[in-house]
Formats: sequence, structure tokens, C-alpha cells
Amino acid sequence: MKTTSYGVLILNEHGQLLLAHATGQRHWDIPKGGAEEGESPREAAIREVQEETGIDLTTADMEELGLMAYHSRKDLHLFKALVHTGRCDITACKCVSFFPHHLSGAMTPEVDQFRWVDLADVPKFAAKSMTALLRTLPGFEAVPARES
Repeated sequence: MKTTSYGVLILNEHGQLLLAHATGQRHWDIPKGGAEEGESPREAAIREVQEETGIDLTTADMEELGLMAYHSRKDLHLFKALVHTGRCDITACKCVSFFPHHLSGAMTPEVDQFRWVDLADVPKFAAKSMTALLRTLPGFEAVPARES
């Protein structure tokens, strides 16, 4: 069964995209995740950003981009938010969402690092599926194709 994740493309005044490193993974990603019972897509996206980064967005901050095919098992419902780096200091970002580590069982944050990335550099950090999706969005034409 296909699931949907709700996420936000957070851009700063320099046109850079906020990416978060998923703990234990190779690639970086946008803040995103599943909805809780009764949440609207916008509420789920706001909560996921808050849990994974500590950044508090409001509904007024976000432009809805809509539901998009992502890969065979998941679709993404995306929003876009423009923030100023003064309001969004990534050195203060902190993930408060944890999972049990597969080896030790220790509770581990879902995200362990944050960075602003120029759109031209997205393929160096993001997975192929995220890079391909971003390239289809208006305003993200500067994202080049990811080389194999």
C-alpha cells in the first residue's frame, strides 16, 4: 500500500534549501513524515518540521505545492516556505523525534545534522528520487540531474 509523507521545502533569502541528514543514512532530505490521526496535510507538515528541526512554521508561512508521486511506495504532499536565516538559525536546529537504534536499541534522533544547500548542489546530498522530484517543481529549475 502506498503511503504519503508531508513535508516542507524551506528556502532562505539566498535561494538555498534546508536539508537535514537522516541519522545513519547516506543522503540528506527535507523535513517530512507521516500524518497523525486527524491531521490535515498542512498540520502534518508543520509538525514534522518542528519535530525534525525545531523550526516553528505557521500556516501563513507555507505555500501548498500539492500531492506528488515520489516512488512506488510513497507520495509526497509538499509545501514551500521562505524564511530568513536570522529567523532560521540552523545551528539552533534540534531534532526531538527519536527511534530505537537497530543495533543498540538506544533512542536515536531521526536527524543529526542540518545545512543550507544551493539548488545546484542538491544532487550531491539528496537521493535520486528527491533530486528528480525537485527538478519538476517551479522555481527549482537550478537543480541539475543527479549523475549515477
